[in-house]
Amino acid sequence: MSDGIAWIGAHHHTPSSTVPGMLGGISLTLARGVERDEFLINLGADLDELAARTPCRELRVPVEPGRPSSHLNRAMYGMSGEWTYVLEDWGMATWATGYRGEVESMLPCEGEEILCLTANRLSPPALIIHAPGARAYRADFGTDTGQGSALDAALSAAGAVFPSMPEASEADVVAHFEEHAERLPELVFTAVGAYTGVIIDQDAVTAGDLPGVLIAAA
Repeated sequence: MSDGIAWIGAHHHTPSSTVPGMLGGISLTLARGVERDEFLINLGADLDELAARTPCRELRVPVEPGRPSSHLNRAMYGMSGEWTYVLEDWGMATWATGYRGEVESMLPCEGEEILCLTANRLSPPALIIHAPGARAYRADFGTDTGQGSALDAALSAAGAVFPSMPEASEADVVAHFEEHAERLPELVFTAVGAYTGVIIDQDAVTAGDLPGVLIAAA
C-alpha cells in the first residue's frame, strides 16, 4: 500500500492504460460535504452501475458500430476520511470540464468543497481547481490560487509554487523550472495530500480493484 497520493503525481508523465486499472496520467477529483453516490451521479454515473460496485478492471466501454465509444470513460472511486475521490486517466477530469461548461449538476455549492487536479492533457497545462464553496479558483501547476488559503500554504510548503516574475528574474524562473519541472506534479499531489489527509492505495488502483463507473465526457 502506498501512503498518501504523491505517487499519482510521480506517474503524471507515465502513459495511461498500461495496467488493468490506472497508473499514469491520472486526474483526481476530491469532494466533501456531499454524499459519495450523489457526487458520482452529479458527474454522470449510472445508478445501476453504482449499485453494482463493479471493480474497475471489469468495466468494458461499449463498442459502437465499427469503432469504440468516444463518449464514455472509466472512473474509479472510493472514500478516504471525509473525502470522496474520483480517479480518471483519459486526459482530463470530468468535473473540471463539466463545471467550466456550466453543467448544472457539477457547479460548486456552498457547504461543499471540491478540489480537482486535472492532468489537462487535451489542453495543457495541468490545473488545480479549488472550490471551497460556491466559487472555484484555478491555478496552473507551479502556482497557487492566490487566496491565501490553507491549500495555498500547503502548496508553498511542498515546494509546488515556483518563482515567477517580477518577484524573480527571468533567468531564475527559467532555471528553477528546468531543474524542477519533472517533479512538479509529484510536489502538487504531495501538497494536496498534506492538505486533505487523503490516502489512496496505489496497488488497488493499479490492479483496478476499486469500484468503477463509466462516465460520459462533459
